[in-house]
Amino acid sequence: TNLKKQGMLALTFADKDDYEKIQEDDIIDIHGLSTFAPNVPLQMDLHHADGSKDIISVNHSYNSQQIEWFKAGGALNIIRKEAAMKAAGL
Repeated sequence: TNLKKQGMLALTFADKDDYEKIQEDDIIDIHGLSTFAPNVPLQMDLHHADGSKDIISVNHSYNSQQIEWFKAGGALNIIRKEAAMKAAGL
């Protein structure tokens, strides 16, 4: 939960063998963040330096509140925004 509160994206491999596919100089794209939802896996595209690509499935354990923390860049950003709105009388 600490990583989640900090706005970090904690993922696990759907297939543990996919870990071996990641190379040191890969560029990684993560798909599904615009529709990020509880219990819905995400997709990672691994773009290798040689031009090849692997697509792997990754899981998360985020609930709705934790997803909001991620989208806000962390729980503290939400708390800060709520405090500012309260101070402004909104």
